[in-house]
Amino acid sequence: MIYKDRPLDFNKRFDIVGCFLQYNGKFVLLRRQAHKVNGDKWGLPAGKKEDGESIDQAVLREIKEETGLELLPSSVSYFSSLYVRDGSFDIEWHMFFANFQVEPKITINPNEHCEFRWVTSGEAKGMADLIHDLKESIELFHKA
Repeated sequence: MIYKDRPLDFNKRFDIVGCFLQYNGKFVLLRRQAHKVNGDKWGLPAGKKEDGESIDQAVLREIKEETGLELLPSSVSYFSSLYVRDGSFDIEWHMFFANFQVEPKITINPNEHCEFRWVTSGEAKGMADLIHDLKESIELFHKA
């Protein structure tokens, strides 16, 4: 379950950051390796914030680790945070975006992902194998 406002009984376990990397009306989705958590699911470049990191530092690190793109802090913008209840634990989900004028060269980390795809929001929302609550995040981002 995903919430715009923090539920009263929300007990955050950790923070997750993710980024809409956009080019020419599309954004990047990465397919998780089958043996990983959320295996064979599509998601944004994303991951857990490490201890001592800000969410801004975490998103830049995750983008580099998962796509090979080394971005400047000024090229990534914060969009919104949501509150996610995933089974027995709660996560704060921080979304960012970056726009590119030239198609960036994506180099996926084969330990994490097996493929990537540039998709429109309509194409993504039609995919059955998205990571938990990503469809709602896409809808929120593309309404803005």
